[in-house]
Amino acid sequence: MSEVPVIIGVGDVKNRDVNNAKEPATLMLEAIEIALKDASSKAFSDLKSSIDSIDVVKTWTWPYPDLPGLLSERLGVQDSIKWKHYSEHGGNQPGKLFDEAAKRIATGESKVAVITGGEALASLSACAAAKKLPPPGWTKPSSAVDSVFTPTGRDLGNNLGAINQIGAPIHIYPLYENAFRAHRGQSLKANNEESANLYAEFSAIACTQDYAWSQGQQHDSQTIGTVSARNRMICTPYPLLMNAFNTVNLAGAVILTSVSHAKHLGIAESQWIYPLGGAGTSDASEFWLRPDFHSSPSIERSLRAALDVSETKVADLDLIDIYSCFPIVPKLAATALGLPVVGGDRPLTLLELAQGQCVVETYTVEFNRDGTPLCGHIVGRLKRDGKRFLANHGDENTLRQMAEGAGEIVGKSGWVWQDEKMNGRGLFAFDKPARL
Repeated sequence: MSEVPVIIGVGDVKNRDVNNAKEPATLMLEAIEIALKDASSKAFSDLKSSIDSIDVVKTWTWPYPDLPGLLSERLGVQDSIKWKHYSEHGGNQPGKLFDEAAKRIATGESKVAVITGGEALASLSACAAAKKLPPPGWTKPSSAVDSVFTPTGRDLGNNLGAINQIGAPIHIYPLYENAFRAHRGQSLKANNEESANLYAEFSAIACTQDYAWSQGQQHDSQTIGTVSARNRMICTPYPLLMNAFNTVNLAGAVILTSVSHAKHLGIAESQWIYPLGGAGTSDASEFWLRPDFHSSPSIERSLRAALDVSETKVADLDLIDIYSCFPIVPKLAATALGLPVVGGDRPLTLLELAQGQCVVETYTVEFNRDGTPLCGHIVGRLKRDGKRFLANHGDENTLRQMAEGAGEIVGKSGWVWQDEKMNGRGLFAFDKPARL
């Protein structure tokens, strides 16, 4: 009888102190420990001793001789490990490793599986600038490290692409973006605005997230789309802020087990998340052999297969979170799913915490029994992307104007931000608050 896999714990780590140079293995280990505690503080020891599978996404930061083995040893579970795997590089790898681990749980090959990954390029860069390579205390590398290694500076190999100096991510994704734009008959200006609006939506989400590297640093579409001294053009049509940002100190971990083992450990059912299914394919690694550059058969087939195996339709999806190393990737995925690239009722990244300039779509005012206004309720749209939000009045002047009814409120411009005292609550005012 097959087992039913469930996610029981997750962990995130962010090391913002680049001078406190924790290596990727340390960050991953911290993320795994957090995920174990997230699953169950009571069953922590029993859960930890049950780990028999560990998959690690290959890190760009540091060449380890055996990173899965190193993590197993530091966790103290090396004797129980039946499966360990170190993946290739790639943004698809976390999903791929997760799907494969879930299959092993389902077939009974594994009891508790860990999937983890992390980077410490921010600290490595700081150490390189301070001429401290290798960083003090880091694991002995499997090969010489004389400089900071990055995806954009990697060896392209010995092939047609390398001969023509084309093959890094900063080359390939712009090639697709330009072909996709031309295929749709889109102007350069419209294409830039589309990409800038898309990434402004992502930035609005990231700036509110505790474990985002850019927490508290929101970029609007104009900043993202305008070439400047701080946003130089990398490869057309992508300025710096439309490129993948690798110089971070981040790690994450997920723990999977079966329903039966979760019950055995006494992990509350409220902690379980059921993965429905997954799928994956790949385009030709020799990009010049691909049929065209305005579509991705791999993305299209992977999405279709994942929906099929999950017995799910696009209309059933409440939240869609698409990997977005460069704008073209979520654009191609959105097109394959029949969804708008920006805006729409189900954006590619769900905006729950609105902030910025906006317009009132509709409103009402709630009154006290004595006839004085109590609360203003606003439904509005953000100006930058038309996305809808809910909010209450943010100051007494706004409440007074809404209650008086002296002028039309619908269509009037204002500002929305997040209440610091109540998580998730939006506040609206006609006048720009000092915090914005």
